[in-house]
Amino acid sequence: MTTTASVPIIRVQNVSKRFVIRKDKSIKERITNFRRGARHREDFWALRDIDLEIEAGTTIGLIGPNGSGKSTLLKTIGGILQPTEGRVQRRGQLAALLELGAGFHPDLTGRENVYLNASILGLTREQTDYHFDAIVDFSGIGDFIDTQVKFYSSGMYVRLAFAVAIHVDPDILLVDEVLAVGDEAFQKKCLDKIRSFQEEGRTIVLVTHTLSQITALCNRAIVLAKGNVVFDGDPEDAVSILRSGFAATTPKEAAKIVEAGERAEVRSVRTLDADGNPCEAFETGDDITIEVEVEAIRPVASWGVGLHVDNPFGQLVTGATSGSLRQDPLGPLEGRRRVRFTLPQVPIGSGEYNVTIAVMGSERQEIARANHAVQFRVRKNTRSWGPVFTDVSFEADPAHQ
Repeated sequence: MTTTASVPIIRVQNVSKRFVIRKDKSIKERITNFRRGARHREDFWALRDIDLEIEAGTTIGLIGPNGSGKSTLLKTIGGILQPTEGRVQRRGQLAALLELGAGFHPDLTGRENVYLNASILGLTREQTDYHFDAIVDFSGIGDFIDTQVKFYSSGMYVRLAFAVAIHVDPDILLVDEVLAVGDEAFQKKCLDKIRSFQEEGRTIVLVTHTLSQITALCNRAIVLAKGNVVFDGDPEDAVSILRSGFAATTPKEAAKIVEAGERAEVRSVRTLDADGNPCEAFETGDDITIEVEVEAIRPVASWGVGLHVDNPFGQLVTGATSGSLRQDPLGPLEGRRRVRFTLPQVPIGSGEYNVTIAVMGSERQEIARANHAVQFRVRKNTRSWGPVFTDVSFEADPAHQ
């Protein structure tokens, strides 16, 4: 893979995209209103005058509220949509994960779709033969590779599509939210692969509503609103704009939010035992303390912190906030502060549990988040099982003579 650092690998020049929305919904209405069609159609501009240059080896996050134009811009970069105005220039091999199951035929098997999708992405049959076992291994659906994909779950679709895309050896990888469909273990696998791509100097353009991925993975973020770029710069600042409640619809409004915005980071999260020692494995009924260290990046006038604990299926087990637990405020956040949540005699069953931490600012808006910041395990007990521990008692009537 060769790239020239001085020339952008992607250049978007004055790109606008228009869609025509028809108000006459049935064929009968269209025939009846044939001569008055102009009155029954409306132009919708999904993108307006977008100018971007993306350097090779960077990871760019596209964020914004629903309907802001993120997916349209990504599809335009990928060549799936042609701009109404302007042009897109691109260099190098492209792989795209833009829609669930895109490029898959439901009546073909997984094996057949691997070859179909790989050919669409530019691989020869010989190249696909060479990578086939690695694709199946990465997807983890070997038992179903010869099953028609119409019987696949949405997660299986994504796993196979992602596995094909990463084995195309792309210079540019476009990803649109589809990773949210996979289970936690596969999401981690995908994120590890994305990080390895970053280390290899590949270019990644990512659309996601998981803002923690933007700050963890991206070195640049672009905020879109109503088809316009309102911010292009530091991912932390971009995320603060989104967390302000989607209030910015112009670059000037976004700049004001960045200038005045409160910013914090979750520096560390630890689970402690009853004696205050770091611990990752507990017994049912133990006290579990979750210690959180938060740092203000910009001064926060008033703040709060919350946590939720979920099981491996993403189901909430318990949650709380500092505001729900104490009446007096925490005061301003300057520098670093450490707080602790204690869960006494935790009545949960055996298994692995994840802790997510969120920090709220003076307007009760979220200013920082650490998803799955720490994990702890509850050992299996011999008295009962299931997500909730119950100290079950048992007795039996005397045997009849």
